[in-house]
Amino acid sequence: MIFRGTKRPDGAAAVPKADVKPKAGLSRHLKSEWQLYALLVIPMAFLILFKYVPMFGLVGAFENYKVARGFFGSEWVGLKEFGNLLKHRDFLPALRNTLLLNFLDLLFGFPMPIILALLLNEIRSKWFKRVTQTLLYLPHFLSWVIIGALAYQLFGLNSGIVNNLLESAGLSRIPFLQENTRWLATYVAVGVWQSMGWGIIVYLAAISGINPELYEAATVDGAGRFRQALCVTLPGIRSTIVVLLILNLGRIMGGSFERIYAMQNVATTEYTMTIPVLIYRWGILGTQFSRAIALGLFQSVVGLILVLITDRVAKRLGEGGML
Repeated sequence: MIFRGTKRPDGAAAVPKADVKPKAGLSRHLKSEWQLYALLVIPMAFLILFKYVPMFGLVGAFENYKVARGFFGSEWVGLKEFGNLLKHRDFLPALRNTLLLNFLDLLFGFPMPIILALLLNEIRSKWFKRVTQTLLYLPHFLSWVIIGALAYQLFGLNSGIVNNLLESAGLSRIPFLQENTRWLATYVAVGVWQSMGWGIIVYLAAISGINPELYEAATVDGAGRFRQALCVTLPGIRSTIVVLLILNLGRIMGGSFERIYAMQNVATTEYTMTIPVLIYRWGILGTQFSRAIALGLFQSVVGLILVLITDRVAKRLGEGGML
């Protein structure tokens, strides 16, 4: 900003005047930064082609969609498929199982990374901390097909390693994966083990951003390590916890299709019918395309509503939210 003196008509002293540089136009900005915008072409094309263009297929939820006729030639039926969906005998069990499995994942899986991140943050040995962190994060890179095979190798009734150890110790074999309630507990435990590593990385990154002077002040005030973790570390990562909670609540209507298919068996079918599995059976294995699209749209809309509600509650509590 440059100031120039301007002479008043009455001959008084000059008054400073601001010489404001005009803002550069959009075309000038694109011309000067064209390399950065060129790098965005491929990612944006990928996003539009594979994320937004397929959204046109949602129109099939309001049609009696036939593959031979396409979206433009199929008969328009409005909300008829949604009515048929709500009255279908498999809808309520699938909805119940989806909410149950994801609620248990949220109940047991969400606090576990927080607890482990707090414990790892208190470890003073750097090499032990790195090794432990790596071992906890490795399951995140395994596919559910591999994890399902490992689960049956470990918890199988007749040849599982855990049951072999129990039998060698003089105890009875436990049907971890052959009885509905035990299958549910094993499903949740395996999910917590697989997903907690990623959360630990996120929380440790948030903890590293806390001002060290806060810990020094807490030490001067006589706070021990547990008190510091409770009164300094947890409040310092509260915003990160809220954001991850919102993201997890947004997925409560979804669930992992691969996880269920990798761990299911014919002996335990009470909890394996979920919304993603039902969409797969109707839309891929069957020919009920409109009903499968309607169920997928219902799932997405409910998930979006849950995210908006949680975000609004977070804002009211002073946590900022996401949107």
